[in-house]
Amino acid sequence: MKRAFSVVLTTGLLLSGIGLASAQAVSPEDQIKFRKAGYSFMSWNMGKIKAMTVDNPASYNRDQVLAAARAIAGVANSGMGALFSPASARDVGSERTRVLPEFFQQPDEVRRLATNFNREVNELARVAETGDVNAIRAQFGRAGESCKACHDKFRAK
Repeated sequence: MKRAFSVVLTTGLLLSGIGLASAQAVSPEDQIKFRKAGYSFMSWNMGKIKAMTVDNPASYNRDQVLAAARAIAGVANSGMGALFSPASARDVGSERTRVLPEFFQQPDEVRRLATNFNREVNELARVAETGDVNAIRAQFGRAGESCKACHDKFRAK
């Protein structure tokens, strides 16, 4: 439990930029570790939203869905792009990555997909504020598709 809390706290500090001037201060191994933690945290929160709006709408809890949507948007807008340096394009130390080389060769496409993802998850947080389960479900689908678009293009299976 202490280790999990430490990883979340360290990741939160990194992602918010506290104490770090830039990703240059972060080793490639840590870049992989921190970005994986951020994406895992977003995935966990997406799962909570899915459970309460798609799988079992009777379990819907506005506060939980809103908190999850805000957490996703917070991580997405934290500057995670700084955790993708060419030195982190391959496995480093004990950290494994599934980023394809094309990610680093197509910065305009990466930027387009990342901008779309941020827009969709920010909209998810906004829609979650309304409490309209149908609208949340629809926006959840769009946010998920924006995740998938990047995975399909730049993530090894």
